[in-house]
Amino acid sequence: MTDRIQKEKDFHNNRFENETRVSLDKYYSVSFLIDSYYQDVLYENCSGKRALEYGCGLSSHSFKLAEIANEVHAIDISEIAIEKAKNEAEEKGLKNIFLEVMNAESLDFENNYFDIVCGTSILHHLELKSAYSELARILNPGGKAYFIEPLGHNLVINLFRNLTSKLRTEDEHPLLMKDIKLLKEYFETVNIKYYYLTSLLAVPFRKSKYFDSLLSFLNSVDQFLFKSVLLRTQAWQVVIEVSNPRK
Repeated sequence: MTDRIQKEKDFHNNRFENETRVSLDKYYSVSFLIDSYYQDVLYENCSGKRALEYGCGLSSHSFKLAEIANEVHAIDISEIAIEKAKNEAEEKGLKNIFLEVMNAESLDFENNYFDIVCGTSILHHLELKSAYSELARILNPGGKAYFIEPLGHNLVINLFRNLTSKLRTEDEHPLLMKDIKLLKEYFETVNIKYYYLTSLLAVPFRKSKYFDSLLSFLNSVDQFLFKSVLLRTQAWQVVIEVSNPRK
């Protein structure tokens, strides 16, 4: 195990064991926009399928997937997260979910094993060539993968990240456009949906009765602005959808 991977493991074990994390909920008050889209495309495509969640933590989507898919595997580098998730799965009586400690850069699954793979804020913790290669290997030719990931170009957002560095692992790296482009070496079909530029201005109004309307309007503005390739780099987050893995 490399020093980088060990540091990631230690960071997340500490996080899940102590359950101490400074709340950033106010900044994520706008996140239901991306979450709603992500869940819609993920859940509508997983019925009767074999699915894998990368970096599941305490299970961000695995338990819901287990209600829809035939078979669900969920992996995380943190033993503590997996132990807690297993306990919860047992309490819920879920028999078709398998939770394992595993390194996403070196998976123990057979080639072409999964119909669906998903993950939330996991790829930017990984060495991407290894992760993309493994993802393409385990995804069957008709399969699809979905990820929510942060982008790393916006100077204001990067300043905030630098000011709150203790909340993050040392080696994580929000994705750059070259990292998005790299996906095309491993998948024939790559679709990216961009989120959050002017819509971040809605955060101070999150407790206002006008918040939903304001956020909806600003999201419409963002989607118009993101028609510009240059402005896409300034998005906070993206939904990545890939299919047709290159074998």
